[in-house]
Amino acid sequence: MTASHVDPALVFAWQTAHSIARGAPPPVHDRGGFRVDTHSEKEATRWVFPRPCDGLRAIAHAITASRHYLKLCGTDEELRDALPARWEVQPANHFMIATAASGETRPLPDGYRMELHHAGPVTRASIIAPDGGLAASGCAAETAGVFIYDRIETAPDHRRKGLGVAVMAALGAARRSHASPQLLVATADGRSLYARLGWTVLAPFATAAIPER
Repeated sequence: MTASHVDPALVFAWQTAHSIARGAPPPVHDRGGFRVDTHSEKEATRWVFPRPCDGLRAIAHAITASRHYLKLCGTDEELRDALPARWEVQPANHFMIATAASGETRPLPDGYRMELHHAGPVTRASIIAPDGGLAASGCAAETAGVFIYDRIETAPDHRRKGLGVAVMAALGAARRSHASPQLLVATADGRSLYARLGWTVLAPFATAAIPER
């Protein structure tokens, strides 16, 4: 599915829940996209655009400093075409939606344990390894319109044990409204995992930033 087929309301809902999950300010409408003034250590501001538009091009040409991110539900090529040369396109991600049940999950391997923490609309899951270290983790946030997953990660030494699937299942169990779509943004590596769990790509998700000099 191409970027022109992604409902802007769905993208805005995803960014709203994403901001909640990360403790960031809510997004605001800005020139055809959605702006979040994050003011984090890594990022001053981000814009997310459902599709290429004149507003994206205007912002890209106006910004000359680093720590600003432009994100597009579209291909790397579509984003690159809207940018001056000073911007650098980063590795591609994928905007995904759950389209089928993921099925039953297997028990955790011996010695691993799951910890869950709930704070309002946000749920955080951690899998602790037998040595007490963090083996896998992730979080989810729910709004009136969507349920999103964020930062699903498994430590390199603990991969291929089903821990990522277990984190997804634990987070999904916290979902209150089963009518709300489930959304996430996946890396190239994560895309194959989520596809096995019944997720499909709505659009490529391109990102660009100005490198720090």
